Amino acid sequence: MVARAHVFVSGRVQGVFFRHGTKRMAESLDLAGWVRNLPDGRVEAVFEGDAGNVKKMVGWCFKGPPHALVEDVEAVWDEPREGFGGFFVRD
Repeated sequence: MVARAHVFVSGRVQGVFFRHGTKRMAESLDLAGWVRNLPDGRVEAVFEGDAGNVKKMVGWCFKGPPHALVEDVEAVWDEPREGFGGFFVRD
């Protein structure tokens, strides 16, 4: 079963390799999508793929990479669109 999650992560999540850690983890779970920094200091990401792996990825966002200090994770579950060809860090 394919799932899609649109995630917003807040806290100390910029300047701590959150985007690159997210990319590595998403690729290891064979997920498609993207991640980017937002001007308000949050990180936004979309994950799409196997439902169990998307849940694992959202769970990882609650901790993030070693130097992150996650305060909140908001996940919105959507219908999968399957329009991605890999996982990307967006500017």
